[in-house]
Amino acid sequence: MRSRSETIRLVEEQAYRLRRRVLEIGLEAGPHGAHFGSAYSMAEAISAVFFGVLRSDPAHPDDPGRDRFILSKGHGSVAYYITLAEAGFLPEGLLHTFETKDSLLPGHPCMHRDMGLEYSTGSLGHGLSLGVGVALHAKRTGRDYQTYVLVGDGECNEGSVWEAAMAARQFGLDNLTVIVDRNRLQSDGLCRKVMDMDDMAAKWRAFGWEATDVDGHDAGALLDSLHERSRPAGKPRAVIAHTVKGKGVSFFENNNDWHHRSITPEQVAAAMAELEQAHGKEGA
Repeated sequence: MRSRSETIRLVEEQAYRLRRRVLEIGLEAGPHGAHFGSAYSMAEAISAVFFGVLRSDPAHPDDPGRDRFILSKGHGSVAYYITLAEAGFLPEGLLHTFETKDSLLPGHPCMHRDMGLEYSTGSLGHGLSLGVGVALHAKRTGRDYQTYVLVGDGECNEGSVWEAAMAARQFGLDNLTVIVDRNRLQSDGLCRKVMDMDDMAAKWRAFGWEATDVDGHDAGALLDSLHERSRPAGKPRAVIAHTVKGKGVSFFENNNDWHHRSITPEQVAAAMAELEQAHGKEGA
């Protein structure tokens, strides 16, 4: 069993690898491009789930006792696919078909449970409702699996998110955790200008959830918030992960031009150099 410090290092390394591989896969996608900003902001969060807390075995993807993960912000699919490949669920070669004709890996996830893709997502606002159903099934069948749902903060403009939040508290789903990627940008611009959510944690608390604010790029803080299972009985948990859209590459960061676009080899080289320098791997 890994120690806390070992797990933190693993999550940090996976987030670094994820960012590098998003560049590679995004370049291979050619004019289809990828959602670079969104993938980068969620890098630590999805790595913390898969390499820090998720109880799931790629050799037994249909194990009824497995923990479930749902990517509600489906446009972050390239990060999801890479994480699944790194965790052993998804065949490595498939990554290179991302966004190609008839690929099993389109721009938004399609369900293939044998590869760890639990649900089809992409229509924003639906993922948490799926998570409520999955968590409720666990309660009603006496299973102890946990359900994790990663949503975007712009997605929280959708009323269906808050209907699901009310239902989760009503049904006492203390086996449900939502992670909000709080990067403050959405496809149409700044979240506060599109629909100001103000204090996000306060919103979730008002709906009866336990809610905590964390640095969404701090692996240790994320792991602590996800591991912590001591909460009042019947209360679901919201982890508000404060992130930077495009974190790790200067020309990506807080630049909504990189919400979704194609990338050039020269831009990939520049981004790779920044990532390597930041992680002490220059020349590796």
